[in-house]
Amino acid sequence: MSVMSGCAIESHVRAWLDSFILGLNLCPFARPVIASDTLRISICESDQLQQVAEAFMQELVLIGQSSEADIATTLLVLPNALEDFKQYLGFIDNAEAVINDMGLEGIIQLASFHPHYLFDGEPIDSASHYSNRSPFPIIHFLREEMLTRVLADFSNPENIPQRNIATLQAIGLSQIEKRWNNL
Repeated sequence: MSVMSGCAIESHVRAWLDSFILGLNLCPFARPVIASDTLRISICESDQLQQVAEAFMQELVLIGQSSEADIATTLLVLPNALEDFKQYLGFIDNAEAVINDMGLEGIIQLASFHPHYLFDGEPIDSASHYSNRSPFPIIHFLREEMLTRVLADFSNPENIPQRNIATLQAIGLSQIEKRWNNL
């Protein structure tokens, strides 16, 4: 269980956003959202899956009821739950099923970040895993309409994952781990 305060957890997440997401340009369209202060960071400190599921539902409803100008995207941070990566992936699968059941497919999309993120088929010591690693398990709520609009103005968006992998591999695992440990 995390002994960090909510403020410390948010500061750690923001340091990760600055160092990895913005600093390495892993998400080329994150900067305007963060700069405009329309990124919501919600922290669920519970270690109980029922409360995590309730927090997920609250954030899903909130982003659905809010304008993009108020909340463009949400990070639901889970510092005390879903530490096991496979359990986390199972929760994400269930969360995506809820989105579909609620008729929100094509409206809300989830992205996943986890401290132990591993891509299938990649060597365990590959730097590529850090494109989806975060200091805590995080569920990212994205508005598909906004994502579609942003991607339309971005050349070759389908190449972003490959570009991220190339960037991380060029930096090298030891430098990535050093950056990670400095968060």
